[in-house]
Amino acid sequence: MRAARLLIGAELRTVSRDTAGLVIPVALPMLILVGNALNVPSEALARYVLPIVIAVVTGTIGIVNVPSFLAVYRRTGVLRRLAVTPVHPAAVLVAQLVAGGLQVLAGVLLAGLVAVAGFGAAAPAGPLLTAAVLLLVTAAMFAVGLVVAALAPTANSAVAIGLAVFFGLGAAGGMFGPTARLPEAVVRTGEALPFGAAVRALGDAWTGAGAHPPSLISLAVCATLCTLLAIRFFRW
Repeated sequence: MRAARLLIGAELRTVSRDTAGLVIPVALPMLILVGNALNVPSEALARYVLPIVIAVVTGTIGIVNVPSFLAVYRRTGVLRRLAVTPVHPAAVLVAQLVAGGLQVLAGVLLAGLVAVAGFGAAAPAGPLLTAAVLLLVTAAMFAVGLVVAALAPTANSAVAIGLAVFFGLGAAGGMFGPTARLPEAVVRTGEALPFGAAVRALGDAWTGAGAHPPSLISLAVCATLCTLLAIRFFRW
C-alpha cells in the first residue's frame, strides 16, 4: 500500500508538470461548452452539449494522455527496471489510471459547474445513474487508450495514434456537430463506438431519461474487449 501511494503521488506530480496534457483536456471542452452554450437553450445544453464535453474530457485523457505516458515509461526503461523489484510494473499502469481518473473527475466537475451555474443547465436528474455511466464511459475510453499504449512503438507514435483514434471516434459520434447528414452506416457505427455511445448514455442519464441499454452495452463491450487486447499485446 505504501508503494502504491508513492507511485500514485509520483504520477500526479508527473501529470501536473505536463502543461499541455493538463490544460488541453480542460480547455478544449470548455471552449466547446461555452461556444455552444451561447447559442442553444439550456435543455439542449444538458441533453447534448454537456455529454459531448464530458466525452471529450474522458477521451483526451484516456485515449491521448495515458498512452503517451506509458509509452515514455516503456521507452526509457522504467517498466523494465521495475520488473526486477518487488513492485510489479503493472503498479505504474494502475497509478497512471488513478491519476488520469482524478483528472477526469476534476474536468467533469468543472464542466458541470460551469454549465449549471454559469449557463442555467439542469443539474443531473439521476446523480447515481449519471455517476455510474461516467464510470463506464471512463473505463471504455481508458481501455481504448491502453490498446494504443500496447501497440504504439514510440511515445510520439502513441500521441499520433491516440489523436487519430480520438478524433475519428469523435467525428463519428457527434463531436463536430449533428450526425444527421452523415451516411446512415456511419451514424449507426458512431452510435456503437465509445464516443457516440458515451454521448447518448450520458445525455439520457443526466436528463433523467433513464439508462439507454444499447449504449451501455456498447461501452461495456468496448471496455472488456479493449482491456483483453491490451493485456494480450502490452509490452513492458
